[in-house]
Amino acid sequence: MKLDDHPGNIPPPSGVVTMAHGGGGRAMRTLIERIVLPAFNNPLLAPLEDQARVPLAELTALGDRLAFTTDSYVVTPLTFPGGDIGKLAVCGTVNDLAMSGARPLYLTCGLVIEEGLEMAQLAQLVQSMAHTAHAAGVAIVTGDTKVVERGAADKLFINTAGIGVVAAGVNISATRARPGDAVIVNGSLGDHGVAILLARNELALAAEVLSDCQPLHELVAAMLVACPDIHCLRDATRGGVATVLNEFALSSKVGIRLREADIPVNEVVRGACEILGLDPLYLANEGKLVAIVPGESADMVLAAMRAHPAGREAAIVGTVTADPVGSVVLSTAFGGYRVVDMLVGEQLPRIC
Repeated sequence: MKLDDHPGNIPPPSGVVTMAHGGGGRAMRTLIERIVLPAFNNPLLAPLEDQARVPLAELTALGDRLAFTTDSYVVTPLTFPGGDIGKLAVCGTVNDLAMSGARPLYLTCGLVIEEGLEMAQLAQLVQSMAHTAHAAGVAIVTGDTKVVERGAADKLFINTAGIGVVAAGVNISATRARPGDAVIVNGSLGDHGVAILLARNELALAAEVLSDCQPLHELVAAMLVACPDIHCLRDATRGGVATVLNEFALSSKVGIRLREADIPVNEVVRGACEILGLDPLYLANEGKLVAIVPGESADMVLAAMRAHPAGREAAIVGTVTADPVGSVVLSTAFGGYRVVDMLVGEQLPRIC
């Protein structure tokens, strides 16, 4: 796949989005031509058909299975330290594909815009999507735009779908964890959740926390070179690492033992959690993954992760055990144990 040159900056348009921009006529065409097309320009999008037509030869040359995912993004505020809803939409979809071991290739972009959103802000967020996609090596090839009345949405919602290709021999599944496997994370937990809290002015801290929003597919590719037989892989978004590990334990019918002392957490995030009574294991991340790999390959995978910018703080944080089946247990820093259960409800609403 060949991408066009890096997208240029769009001159900020004036005015606000009106219901006419969702009417399918001249106003909508103008919005698409002034904001969307200059940002996402590529040969598959240029015809402006109702679908993108992807040559199958390009896909089959890269692997033997198609990975396909979809997600919706409703974060508030639209811009936060370390990212915005546009960057989040691209990274989140790229990462969902990457967790199967797929190479992400193509994305869609569905915009649900609330009447009254500033055109300049919309252009900025679309441009953020374009820059993030270009940096990740993926193309946004088709999409849709809808405008809803004031009060029917929170400024902007984005829906994305993604297509990638899984290479032959890669078999990553939540059902493949085995006793003796190692549990690895690629860095500090909870940064995104606390960054959103700070952006909403719900927590007064002198220190700034940046969202960890980033694409992880190149990190996963490096991990697969070190160990082609990665057993389980998932990005720890809503529900955090705790929810991911509970899903692995239930699906694989194993137990998981974590070591609290080995779990990386930013000191500012740790302090915020202590103030609010939150647990970093349950906080949302947008650039962190959880991997379960064969115990004998753990050191090689860890070294590969630490050699990549997205995995410099990677750590082995636990092991897979034969029992208790379906449970995650944490060895605390005080020498005791506690059960890390599945998240019930939502700790922080509207974080992605």
